[in-house]
Amino acid sequence: MPMADILPLRICPVEPLADPTGAPLVADARRLAVLLDVGLRTVRTWDAAGKLPEPVRIGGRVVWRLDELRAWLDAGAPDRKTWAAIRAARK
Repeated sequence: MPMADILPLRICPVEPLADPTGAPLVADARRLAVLLDVGLRTVRTWDAAGKLPEPVRIGGRVVWRLDELRAWLDAGAPDRKTWAAIRAARK
């Protein structure tokens, strides 16, 4: 197979928590930056400004639930306050 046909894989140095099938359930800021195709500093800035969903704290780690991120993106990526209101209305 020619090398031009092989795409490089981005490997996250920290293994995320995974479900039994091996699919990750959460993403830390570094992995979230890769998933959103932005820089790590941008993720941190967006989080501090309330532009991302509320992260989950597990021990000392700050992570985001991937299922919530998908729903947040499907809703048009609203700010944290608006997203919380949307989620509350759905319940």
